[in-house]
Amino acid sequence: QVQLVESGGGLVQTGGSLRLSCAASGRTFSSYRMGWFRQAPGKERAFVADITRSGSSTYYADSVKGQFTISRDNARNTEYLQMNNLKPEDTGVYYCHAELRWSPDSGEDYWGQGTQVTVSS
Repeated sequence: QVQLVESGGGLVQTGGSLRLSCAASGRTFSSYRMGWFRQAPGKERAFVADITRSGSSTYYADSVKGQFTISRDNARNTEYLQMNNLKPEDTGVYYCHAELRWSPDSGEDYWGQGTQVTVSS
């Protein structure tokens, strides 16, 4: 089991920045591929970014490339999402995700409770 707790959300004006954090507890953090998803009002949850277990590779949704940066600190059991130049369309609930795959069809998935990000125009 892994417990995930997000923090760092809030209200920011267009063009502002926020840094989200996700603190993990439970099993070895470095065993998990970590990611961020977001759910905008009235929309389904969508992929934002993820990072491999070692942190050597990162992947982003096209909509946030060059704007957001995902990172992790395995010594602190924490992942981060640095969000710059925020726009109203970035508004939503941001969820931390941990994934452990044993095969393409089996594994573990964990979610945090979410943190609200609101970007005012």
